[in-house]
Amino acid sequence: MIEKILIIEDEKPNADRLQRLIKIIRPKATILEVLDSISDSVVWFNTHAKPDVVMMDVRLSDGLSFEIFEQVNINCPIIFTTAYDEYAVKAFKYNSIDYLLKPVEQDELLTAFTKLEALSVDSRQKSLEGLLDFLKPKDFRCRFLLPYKDGYKTVQVSDIAFFYSKLKITRAKLFSGSEETIPLTLEELELQLNPKTFFRANRQIIIHVDAIQQVHNYFNGKLKIDIAKNADIEVIISRDKAGLFKSWMDY
Repeated sequence: MIEKILIIEDEKPNADRLQRLIKIIRPKATILEVLDSISDSVVWFNTHAKPDVVMMDVRLSDGLSFEIFEQVNINCPIIFTTAYDEYAVKAFKYNSIDYLLKPVEQDELLTAFTKLEALSVDSRQKSLEGLLDFLKPKDFRCRFLLPYKDGYKTVQVSDIAFFYSKLKITRAKLFSGSEETIPLTLEELELQLNPKTFFRANRQIIIHVDAIQQVHNYFNGKLKIDIAKNADIEVIISRDKAGLFKSWMDY
C-alpha cells in the first residue's frame, strides 16, 4: 500500500496538481515533501528514510533529475512525470514503474499507483535496477565498418550529417556530400547514436546537430529544418515533437 510519497517537481502548478490528485485517489497517503531541485533532492535522500514511491519530474530547476541517481543511492520505486512523450518512452518505458505525461490525469495516476501496488518487491527492485542500468554512462557508436570493393572501409559517425530511410534502405549523408548505405534501421541507429549529437526528427531521418543550418516556425505548431548544403531536403518536426527538439537544441 502506498502511504508515503515524495514529489520532486520544480513547477508549482504541476506540483499542486499532483498533490490534489493524490489526496483524491489515496486520501490516507502522506506527501512527505515537495522538492524542486537536484541539490535539495540529494540532501533529502541522504537524511530521510525511503518513501513508498517518488513522483519525479525529468527536468528540474538545476538540471535533469537523472543526476540525482549519480549522487545518492535510491532504492524505492520511481514514477516519472514529463512533458516530452518520446523522451519518456525511450528512457523509462521498460525501466521505471511508470511514466506520466503532463498534465497528469487522475485516471492515469490511479493506474500507475495500482500497478505499483500490484508488483512484488522483487519486481520493483528489478525495475529500479533496470532504470539505474539505463542511466549509466554508455559507449555510443563512433564508426562504421562498411564493405568497400574487395575489402572494407571505416566511416566516422562524426562525419555524418544525417541518416535517412528510403524504400527500407538506410543511407548516411556525410558532411562531404558523399553517401553510404548503412546495414541498420533508423530504430537500431537511434539506440546506438549519442542523443546529445543526433536527433530523430521523424520516421525518415536522424540528424546531426551540426548539420542544422536554420530552424523555422511552420504551420500548426510544427518546425521546419534547413540542412546545410542540402536545400532539396525538407525536414519537418511535428507539433508533438517540437518542444522536445527545441529543448535538445538548447541544452
